[in-house]
Amino acid sequence: MTSPAPTPASGLRWGILGPGGIARAFTSDLRTAGLDVAAVGSRRLASAEAFAADFDIPRAHGSYEELVADPDIDIVYVATPHPMHAGNALLALEAGKHVLVEKPFTLTAAEAAAVRDAAVERGLLAMEAMWTRYLPHMVRIREIVRSGVLGEIRAVTADHTQRISSDPAHRLNDLALGGGALLDLGIYPVSFAWDVLGAPLSVVATARLGETGADTEIATIMAHESGALSTTLSASRAAGPNTAAIIGTDARIDIARVWYTPTSFRVVSHDGTVLEDFVSDIAGRGMQYQALAAERYVSEGLTDSDVLPIDETVAIMETLDEVRELVGVSYPTEA
Repeated sequence: MTSPAPTPASGLRWGILGPGGIARAFTSDLRTAGLDVAAVGSRRLASAEAFAADFDIPRAHGSYEELVADPDIDIVYVATPHPMHAGNALLALEAGKHVLVEKPFTLTAAEAAAVRDAAVERGLLAMEAMWTRYLPHMVRIREIVRSGVLGEIRAVTADHTQRISSDPAHRLNDLALGGGALLDLGIYPVSFAWDVLGAPLSVVATARLGETGADTEIATIMAHESGALSTTLSASRAAGPNTAAIIGTDARIDIARVWYTPTSFRVVSHDGTVLEDFVSDIAGRGMQYQALAAERYVSEGLTDSDVLPIDETVAIMETLDEVRELVGVSYPTEA
């Protein structure tokens, strides 16, 4: 089985807030899907103009305030560093724009709740850019889980491990910038465990902290309401297999590397029989699927995601807060 084609866009006009690396990947996929990117905003006009030239974007703004005030955009993609997510999202919401906010949604659950409440008050969509959940292979995996073919799900396991940088000045190692493996990388497997098993009833965590106090390796064990366990491992200084599995009494799903990107998976019976092979074959990186979902919600008059509701985003941030407390990681803004 291969991936289905994305549904047509509804015609929202996108504004890009923060023209960094992740914004480049996202905007490239928006273009791949034929979506309307109307403006980009940066704290430096030259940066916005260079980004606009690269992606043929009509307008470049030299401040975030100018971007959100642009009457010709409907939805803002927030792609700034973690500590700025909440403030930037609130800025856009207060200007009457829908928001798609890069993960982690915010630094803390309290910030996430503030963004959620502002969106609810204004009747706007606030959505976490957990693009993995919207990918075709994940859509199919949820269908398989619901079908019962796996039997009773007993465990979920996933890792997100990369060798990124040991430089103390690197963003990932700077607590003032929300550094640490958990928020950058661990958000993926933790959100995956939530997706399959729901909220954890208990959380155990351990981590290795680097010289700046940011977590460089971090592992969690969570017990869920069904009795199933989930385990996650995230690391920023060593690359692992980046695979995931959902293990049931009758069958399991083995998701190939890199599991959180468009990839393949296999459903394997308890006796080793292969029940299904799924191979992703899509255009671009796959970030357009979350954008297409956001456009569909707005076109249908909805203000929440049916794949990752905003209340779940806030609750996942609560889990991340708990994990950080367990391993002794806090940010300067929490002091």
